[in-house]
Amino acid sequence: MGKAIAENVNSEQQTGASATLSVARDKKSQNRSTPMMDQYLSIKRAHPDSLLFYRMGDFFELFFDDAVQAAEALDITLTKRGKHLGEDIAMCGVPAHSHETYLERLIRKGFKVAICEQVEDPVEARKRGYKAVVKRDVVRIVTPGTLTEDTLLDARSNNFMVSIATAKGELGVAWVDVSTGILFTQASDEAAIPSVLARLAPGEILISETLLSREDLAARLADWRDCLSIEPASRFDSENARRRLQQIFNVDTLEAFGAFSRAEVAAAGSLVTYIELTQKGHMPRIAPPRQYARGEVMEIDAATRRNLELTSTLMGERQGSLLSVLDRTLTGAGARLLMTQLGAPLTDIDAINGRLDAIQCFVDSVSIRDDIRGILRGTPDLERALSRISVGRGGPRDLSVITHVLDVAARIRAGIAGMDGVPKAMEAALESLDPHVRLHEKLSAALSEDLPLQARDGGFIQKGYSAELDGLRALRDDSRRLIANLQADYRGMTGISTLKVRHNNVLGYFVEVPARQADKILVERVPGGKEGPFIHRQTMANAVRFSTTELGELEGKIAQAGEQALALETEMFAALSAMVMEHAESLARTARSVAIMDVSAGLAERAVANRYVRPVLTDNRDMTIVAGRHPVVEDALKRNGDGQFVANHTQFADGGRLWLLTGPNMAGKSTFLRQNALIALMAQMGSYVPADEARIGVVDRLFSRVGAADDLARGRSTFMVEMVETAAILHQAGPNSLVILDEIGRGTATFDGLSIAWAVVEQLHEVNQCRALFATHYHELTTLSARLNNLSCYNMRVKEWEGDVIFLHQVEAGAADRSYGIHVGRLAGLPPGVIEHAEQILRTLEAGEQSSALTRLADDLPLFAAQPRQVAGGDGHEKSHPVMDELNKISADDLTPREALELLYKLKGML
Repeated sequence: MGKAIAENVNSEQQTGASATLSVARDKKSQNRSTPMMDQYLSIKRAHPDSLLFYRMGDFFELFFDDAVQAAEALDITLTKRGKHLGEDIAMCGVPAHSHETYLERLIRKGFKVAICEQVEDPVEARKRGYKAVVKRDVVRIVTPGTLTEDTLLDARSNNFMVSIATAKGELGVAWVDVSTGILFTQASDEAAIPSVLARLAPGEILISETLLSREDLAARLADWRDCLSIEPASRFDSENARRRLQQIFNVDTLEAFGAFSRAEVAAAGSLVTYIELTQKGHMPRIAPPRQYARGEVMEIDAATRRNLELTSTLMGERQGSLLSVLDRTLTGAGARLLMTQLGAPLTDIDAINGRLDAIQCFVDSVSIRDDIRGILRGTPDLERALSRISVGRGGPRDLSVITHVLDVAARIRAGIAGMDGVPKAMEAALESLDPHVRLHEKLSAALSEDLPLQARDGGFIQKGYSAELDGLRALRDDSRRLIANLQADYRGMTGISTLKVRHNNVLGYFVEVPARQADKILVERVPGGKEGPFIHRQTMANAVRFSTTELGELEGKIAQAGEQALALETEMFAALSAMVMEHAESLARTARSVAIMDVSAGLAERAVANRYVRPVLTDNRDMTIVAGRHPVVEDALKRNGDGQFVANHTQFADGGRLWLLTGPNMAGKSTFLRQNALIALMAQMGSYVPADEARIGVVDRLFSRVGAADDLARGRSTFMVEMVETAAILHQAGPNSLVILDEIGRGTATFDGLSIAWAVVEQLHEVNQCRALFATHYHELTTLSARLNNLSCYNMRVKEWEGDVIFLHQVEAGAADRSYGIHVGRLAGLPPGVIEHAEQILRTLEAGEQSSALTRLADDLPLFAAQPRQVAGGDGHEKSHPVMDELNKISADDLTPREALELLYKLKGML
C-alpha cells in the first residue's frame, strides 16, 4: 500500500503499482516539490472539500490531512513516506479493484470523495521524457446524493438529493434521485421545510450560504445539519437555472411541465448544476420536472412520522414499522414506489381511487395476481441500470437488465390481457409497458450468457453476432494454442520437462526454467549441435528466463488480436448503449409501470391475507371506521400466535368530531389512537385498510403527539418536547386535519398539566375545529362535554374479577371512573409494600377534598410509615419478615411490663 509521491513513469509501466518515493538527501531538496507533488497539490486545491482518491497504479492513495481523516474513518493503517517542505507526508491507500467498499463507508460517514484517475497511458507520458508525470484528473466527485452504484445504494429506498432555494421572498424545494432520474419540485415555506425533509429523508441537501444565514431556517434544519452541502449563492440564480433546465430538456419554456415558481426553478437548476459539477460533464438521464402542487399530498410532520413508525420503529428498525407490514413488493423499483406512496398520501379522491381500482383487480383475480407476482419475482432494476448507462458507468450486465425487464413487460401485458374490466389507471400503466421488440431482439442477439461486470473485461458479445470479432478471437485463441505447442517443442529440444512458457507485463512471453537446469541452455549450442534459439533475459534465485524470436512474433500477433477484439467489443458496447439511450424515456416509463404492477399486486396480496377492506374516500369531514384494527399490532399477534386483535369502531361526525378518551394504562388507548391515524393514511396512499368498513373524509394534515422522549442534544426535556410538538399542532391544524394526542400535560405538576390539557382541548374544539382523538388520565376534562357540543367522551372497558383487573381493549361511550394505575404497577412488579402504601394514600386522597387530603397525608402518612410485610428470599421467592414472625409468636396478655419492654427493644434491633 505504501506508494511514493515522486513518480517514476517507467516503474508505473512495468509494475502497474505506485511509483517509488523520492527520499531527499539534503534540506534544499526537501524544500523542493517533485513534479508529482505539484500535480497532486494542484488537483487537491481544486477540490478542497473532498477527500482525493489519487490513482497510482493498482491503488488509490490519500495524502496529508486526507490520509489522516480516511485512515481514522476506515480504520486502516496510516503511514508516512518521504517529505514535503521538510515535513513527513502522511499517507494511506485502498486497492483500486475494491475501492467501492471503502468508498461506501466514507460516504455513509458524510465525506465527499474526488476520484482522480490516470487519464493517459504511461507509454504516452514517457514520450515527453523519462521523468514526465502521467496526466491525471478528477473524473467524478462522489457525494451522498449523487450515487449510482448498486453497492452504494439501498435497492428498496430512493436516494434523494434536495435543494432549497429562495426567490422573490418565496421558498422552493426540489429533489432528484440521480440513480433513477426522477425530479420533483414543490413550493414551500419555512414552517413546512422539516415536513418535506422528513418525507424525503434525503442523503444530501444543497443550500446557499445566504439562505442558511437565516436563523429561523437554520434552526429548522438542525436535524439535517450532517446532510448539508453549502453552495455559493450564484448557483441558485433563478434565471440561469431556467436557461439551464430548458437546455437540458431541449425546450423553449418550462411551462409544459408545470407552473413553477422562480424559487422552484432555482432549486431544480441548482441540482442540475451540482450534478454536472460532480459528474464532470457526464450528465445522467434526468426526467422532466414534476411539480407537487400545494395540498396535493397529506402533510405529515417529522414528529408524527416518528410517532406512527411509518418506515422504521422508534429504535430505528424496519421490522415493526407500517412499511414492514405492507411491503410485499418483489422488485427494487416497486419497493421504492411503495415507500414514496406511503410517505406522501394523496388528497385527490380520483387519484386515490385509481390506485384502489388497480388493487381491486388483483384482489378479484387470484390466478392473475399469482401469475404476475411469479413473473415479477427476481426482476432486476431497470431504473438504476438505465441511469448508470446514461452516465457512462454501465456495464454489460446493465444491458442484460434491459432485456430481462422488457421480457417481463411483454409477459405482464399478455397476463393482464385476460383480465376482465381493466380500470383506466391500469390501462395507462399497460400502455407504458412497451416491450421494445426490436431493441430486445438486438440486445438478446448481441449479449452472451456469462457477462462480466465491466465492458473493459471483454467477452460479453455472443459468438456469431459479429464475423469480424469472431475472426479476431479465433486468431487470438489460435495463437495461444501455438504458445502451448512451442512449450512442448522447447521441452523436447532441451530435455527439460519443467520448462514453461509464461507471461507478465514487463517481459511479455518468456521461457522459464529452474535455475539448477539453466546450464543446459546457457551454452551456445543445444543437443544435436544446432545453434540454440534462447536469448537470456533475467536470472532470479530460483529460475532463469529466456526469450526467443518465435515467442516475440507470436506475442505481437496475440496482443494485436486481443487488443483489436477488445476495442471492437468496446465499440459495440457503446453502440448498444447509445441504442438504449435513444429509447431512454420510453424505457423509464416501462420501468415505472412494472413498479406500479408490483405495488398493486403486493398490496392486493396483503389485503387478502389480512382481511383488509377497500376504503371509501369522501370530500366531507366525516369519518366512519367499523371494526378498525392496528395493522402492525395485528400482524405481530398473528405471527406470534398471541390471539386475535380486538377491533373497535370510530365515528367522527357533527356532534362528535373530538373524542375524549379515558381509561387505564395497558388498556389500549395509544394503540386505538394510532390505528385510526394509520387507517386514514393507508386509505389515502391508495391501500386497502384493516377494518370491516371505512369511510374517510379526506385528511389534509395528520398530526400525532404520542409517546415521550427527550431531546438532550438541544437541551429539551421530555415535557419541553411534548409542548413544542403540541404547539406545532395547535398552530397548523385546520378543519380537515386529523389530530391524535396522548396524555398532554403529564410531564409536569398535576394542576399545571390539567390546566394545559384543558386549554388544549378547548383550542382544538373552538379554534382548530379539527377531527381529534384526545387520550387522557385527567378525568376532570370529561366535564367539558357539558358545554362543548362537538366533544364526546369514550373510555377503554375494563372488568374487575375477584380482585383482578382484566383489560378488554374495547372502546365504549362514557368516561372511565378509575385509572387503575396501581394495578398496572403491580403487574410491572412494584414491591408489595409500595403497592400497599400507594393504595393507602389513594384511599386517603379519595376520602375528601384533594388539597386538605394532601395536608393530612403529610401528618398521618409520613414517608416509609408502612413497613413491608414480606421480604425476598435468597431463592427469589417472598418469605415472611422476621419481625412479623416474632410478633405472631407473642401472647400479649401474658407479658409482664418488663418482658414487654425487652420485646420492644428486641424488635427494634431486628428492624
